[in-house]
Amino acid sequence: MKIKIPFYYHIILFLGLFLTYFLWDFGINNRIAIVQQPKLYFWVTSTFMSSVFVVYILNFYTVCDWFLNKKKIYFYFLSIPFSLLIFAGIRYLFQEIIMFQITGFHNYFAEAREVSYYIKDNFFFGLPAIILSALSYLFWQSQYSQKQNQELLLENKKAEFQMLKAQVSPHFLFNTLNSFYSQLVLKDDEMADDILVLSDLLRYVITETDKDEAILSKEIQFIQNYIHLQKKRFEDQLYLNFSVEGAYSNEKILSSALIHFVENVFKHGKLNNEEEKACISIKIKEGFLEISTLNFNVNGENYSSTGIGFENLTKRLEYLYKDRFILEKTEENNTFKTYLKIPLKN
Repeated sequence: MKIKIPFYYHIILFLGLFLTYFLWDFGINNRIAIVQQPKLYFWVTSTFMSSVFVVYILNFYTVCDWFLNKKKIYFYFLSIPFSLLIFAGIRYLFQEIIMFQITGFHNYFAEAREVSYYIKDNFFFGLPAIILSALSYLFWQSQYSQKQNQELLLENKKAEFQMLKAQVSPHFLFNTLNSFYSQLVLKDDEMADDILVLSDLLRYVITETDKDEAILSKEIQFIQNYIHLQKKRFEDQLYLNFSVEGAYSNEKILSSALIHFVENVFKHGKLNNEEEKACISIKIKEGFLEISTLNFNVNGENYSSTGIGFENLTKRLEYLYKDRFILEKTEENNTFKTYLKIPLKN
C-alpha cells in the first residue's frame, strides 16, 4: 500500500522544527553565538537541519516503505545503522565541505573530523531523523488506511443502494420464473432448465453479492451459470475455454471478485471467432486461488473504460487481503490478459 502525501507537508514540518530548535536554543540554552556570530550560527544550524531533513526523506520514502509498509519491523531496526551512516556522510558533506568552502569555518575541529570519531559522534545526532521519519510514516499510514476504509464503506453503501434500486419486487420475479419453469418442464426440458439457471443466477445476485465475503463453491457455480446463459445468447457460437482445477468447497473469498474478470471477457472480448478463443482459468492449490483470463480485443475497443471497475476491485482487495494478493492486467499483441492470486479463508 503506497502512501501518497503532498511533499510540502514534510517541508512545513521541518520549517516548524527549525523554528522550534532556534527558539529552544535561544531561549533555553541562551547561546552567545547567536548574537556574536549570527551568520556562522545560521550556517551550522541550517546545514545540520538540512542533513536531518535529507535523511528523513530518504528513510521515509525508501526504508520505511520497504519494511514498515510490509510489517518487517525486525529488518527496519537492522537498517538503522546504515541510515545513521548515511546521515554522518551527508552532514560531513554539508558542514565540512560545502559550509567550509563558503564561510571558511568547520563545525568540527581537526581531530574530531577523523572518520571513526565523526561517524560515532553522529550516530546520536542522526537518530532524530530516523525516529521522526518512522513515526511520521506510521502516522500517515494510519491516516491513509482509515481514509481507504471510509472510501470502501462509502462505495459499499452506494453499491447497496444501486442494488436495492434494481430489486423490483424480487419475490414477484422469482415466483414468475418458477411459474414459467412449471409450465415448461413438461413441454421443453431444455428451456425449463435455462429458466431454473436464470432464477438461481438472479437469486445469487440479489442475496449474496452485498456481502464482503462469499463461499467459493457458490461463486464458481454462479460463474458456471453465467457462462451457460451466455452460450444461449451466442447461439452456441461462443468460443471460450473455461476450466476449474483443484478441490474446493466452503472456502471464502472476496465477494464478486471472480465475476469481475468473467464479465470483462464477455463485455470487451472477441468471442465469435474459433481461431481466437478466449480463456478463463481458475486454479485452487496450496491455500490460494488463481484466476487468469485471455481474450482478443474487439476492433476499436478502449480498455480505459474498465479502469474504474479495476480500481474499485483493487481497493476492495487491499482492504481484505492487505499485501497478500497479486493483481495484474496487460494489453499486448491485440490481446488482453488479467491475473489474480488471493489466499483462501476457511
